[in-house]
Amino acid sequence: MNLTQEFLKFALATGPQWVMYLLIFCSIVNVAIIIDRILFFQKMKGDFSDFIRNLSDRLNSSEPLDKTSAWCSGQKMLEASVAAVGLERGMDNIKAAEESMHATMIAAKMRLEKGTVVLGTLGSNTPFIGLFGTIIGIIEAFHALSTAANPGPEVIMASISEALVATALGLLVAIPAVISYNFFNRAIKKKMANSDATARIVLTHIGTKR
Repeated sequence: MNLTQEFLKFALATGPQWVMYLLIFCSIVNVAIIIDRILFFQKMKGDFSDFIRNLSDRLNSSEPLDKTSAWCSGQKMLEASVAAVGLERGMDNIKAAEESMHATMIAAKMRLEKGTVVLGTLGSNTPFIGLFGTIIGIIEAFHALSTAANPGPEVIMASISEALVATALGLLVAIPAVISYNFFNRAIKKKMANSDATARIVLTHIGTKR
């Protein structure tokens, strides 16, 4: 079996059109994940500096821990959820508070990272998918030129330009995927760092009260 001839038959039979449809599908998935992540992060949006200042004021006052925990539960930020769990469990023992906050952060990180792996995969691989489509298009173009009666330069340039559309589409999908992947990863790291700082503040307060 001649593998080169078999691949040539495959390329000529399918053409680059299926690659274009695949890239369009990847683009739809890309946009859907980006919108979903933006909406999800908006739900956790808040002023961390303002929250820490209010939390510190409440912890340094004579306010009971259960009341401070209830106030934290009313906030939409992840950092507030971590503090609420820690203060609630801190009424039992400090170890329970530490473990509960750690578990809350792990669960939140999994929710925050949802879809980011797909974005990274699309950003890394869609240019190669587009390049594959371009190669198939060029193979198809040169095969057509070899069988044409009077192949001119205009025909060659038109065929190659059509084949390059797949590479352009692959890059068009990859660029926003990479940008959004980096943006969301940075936002996740910031959220987790803020949550860790909040947990340390809560643990320090609980430890000094015992």
